[in-house]
Amino acid sequence: MTEDFYDVLGVSRDASEEEIEQAYREAVRKYHPDVSDDPDAEEKFKKAKKAKEVLTDEEKRQMYDQMGHDRFVKAEKRGATDDGGRGGARGGMGGMGGSPFGDMEDIFEQFFGGGRGRSRNRPRQGQDLKTALEIDLEEAYHGAEKQFTVRRPERCSECNGEGHPPGTGSHTCPECNGRGQTTTVQQTPLGRMQQTTTCRRCEGEGTIYDETCSTCGGDGIVRNEAALSVEIPAGIRDGQTLRMDGEGAPGERGGPNGDLLVEVSVADHPDFDRDGDDLHTSAAISFPQAVFGDTITVETLDGAVELDVPSGTQSGEQFRLRDKGMPRLQRRGQGDLYVRVQVVTPERLTDEQREALEQFAEAGGEEIDVDQSFFDKIRDSL
Repeated sequence: MTEDFYDVLGVSRDASEEEIEQAYREAVRKYHPDVSDDPDAEEKFKKAKKAKEVLTDEEKRQMYDQMGHDRFVKAEKRGATDDGGRGGARGGMGGMGGSPFGDMEDIFEQFFGGGRGRSRNRPRQGQDLKTALEIDLEEAYHGAEKQFTVRRPERCSECNGEGHPPGTGSHTCPECNGRGQTTTVQQTPLGRMQQTTTCRRCEGEGTIYDETCSTCGGDGIVRNEAALSVEIPAGIRDGQTLRMDGEGAPGERGGPNGDLLVEVSVADHPDFDRDGDDLHTSAAISFPQAVFGDTITVETLDGAVELDVPSGTQSGEQFRLRDKGMPRLQRRGQGDLYVRVQVVTPERLTDEQREALEQFAEAGGEEIDVDQSFFDKIRDSL
């Protein structure tokens, strides 16, 4: 993927979140593999989804604008995962671990003997981890505090992350003579080349301990299941990510923990469809209500409200209830609720009802077929 995310969605660099969401919805309608005949639809759909994911996340978008497309994508590919691996400094945004200059640091260290201050021996922040959490639409509407569990690497409590029991004896690593690094010299066509790497035997510590922690096997890290709680803000959308500071992987050499990134998915609702901050629902009305008009009760996510249905309403007609949709995340106000009314045709009529409708039809010039009731005609016409 080399296209600029703004170009993928066809929006300007100062586009609002609503404009980006609208552009994404248009891309979905155009390139979704289930509906598009474009041979490259799947790839274009994936690109649009990725662009929307980055540009609707304030922290990611700021990083993207600062770094540019190519550096951002490269840094993200090198980002942290939830595999519990050790090492790697955290980046400044969710899902991106490490510095964009990490490769350069490695080159300096390997070929110039730790010329950047032996960065591998400095305290390093732990990796960011990722997990997923599903909520229902009511929780997305009102906001909620959700409890969940996550299996993650943690600092071993037996040795406090040191890899050896307290008070264990130690001696200088014979491989690197306590330097934490080993140097090799190679003869190349260009001359002698010196390469310095972290000592494999002591892992850069310069010290060998006489005993290894039996709980963590000397790694200083164990994997445990942690029970956590996260605040879900009202108005959160499907696919958005919450950051929990310090709940990620433990840091190295006394460095702070990384963060835990919680990707939220909002489950489908049986009565409401969501479109950004707007909601869509349906309501049934009778034939007399459609003809003469009426005030009906409509359920919302915040309780029942009244809707005035004017006389002459047609089946399938849509009405808007302002500010009855989803709260706008980190902004004031709410979206709207759109109610589509459906005229319900009764399956059975009393003799009085049938006679009244036949008279109604005759008054309007309708010919009544004894084999087909008036409501059957209405049903067929719909």
